[in-house]
Amino acid sequence: MLKMKQSGFLAFALLSISILSFGLTDAVNAQSDLPLSVNTASSSYTTGNTIEISGMIKTLAEYEQPVVLMIVSPDGNIVTVQQVMPDSDGFYSATVKAGGTMNSGGEYEVRAQYGAQKITNTFDFMTSDPKPTSQPEPEPTPEPEPTPEPEPTPEPEPTPEPEPVVEQVVNCGPGTESVNGVCQVIQIEEPEESEGGGCLIATAAYGSELAPQVQMLREIRDNQLMNTESGSAFMTTFNELYYSFSPTIADMERESPVFKEIVKAGLTPMISTLSIMESAETESEVLGLGLSVIALNLGMYIAAPALIAMKVNQQIRSRI
Repeated sequence: MLKMKQSGFLAFALLSISILSFGLTDAVNAQSDLPLSVNTASSSYTTGNTIEISGMIKTLAEYEQPVVLMIVSPDGNIVTVQQVMPDSDGFYSATVKAGGTMNSGGEYEVRAQYGAQKITNTFDFMTSDPKPTSQPEPEPTPEPEPTPEPEPTPEPEPTPEPEPVVEQVVNCGPGTESVNGVCQVIQIEEPEESEGGGCLIATAAYGSELAPQVQMLREIRDNQLMNTESGSAFMTTFNELYYSFSPTIADMERESPVFKEIVKAGLTPMISTLSIMESAETESEVLGLGLSVIALNLGMYIAAPALIAMKVNQQIRSRI
């Protein structure tokens, strides 16, 4: 009877191990069957850790093209963008330093795109703010012994109320505020620089991130726009729109040399006007020169073609 019980228990244990190993194998191989995969070395990171991203491409394209990697915060903002070239076996990898613009904890997305193929994975990020240390509760002090009640003392005569003090109004100039009757300069904290992504369309058009035109775009973004509040706000809105279509345009440039030359010709006037921004240093200069550059580009790309079309239309009608 005892041998039968032991045999039954052994059979049940072997069956449980088989079921568990089958489930784990399916979970591990889930992404390996996909045409594109993306993974992180760990499921959670803290500030200062190195985030290791890797993946596989099942079928490489006929022409060389990079894998575009994006990390998106829990509130939907793009934290960083990278381009990684896969090896001949389809394997790619990249590393990102946790922290900087990753200033809030939560679940972050890792998005990978290779041509028209896209895939998303997630990891948890925890900020390394120091936890408050709990102070030990003070020991209870012994209650004092009751003292005998003193004899009642006569009530003192009421003292006259002091006259109300009229506060002196201090008029402070712009950029200052009144503190205890003294004008002091208002301290304004400078915003932290946010880490930008890559100039995908310009890089594909000029063939390298080291091209002078691409370097000029990076310097204007990092040295002029990101050092002012209005420039930082503009770049945040611009990045959301730009990175929604720039990977597709960059792929089309690599596929078609003719389209690449058309894009390069279209970018040249805009890059020439952006050189005006190199002399902007203050908030007002960035705002004024930025509006001037926008007006110039609207004139070149919209107003001028529209005016030429109207003139041609008038010439055609006058001949008829």
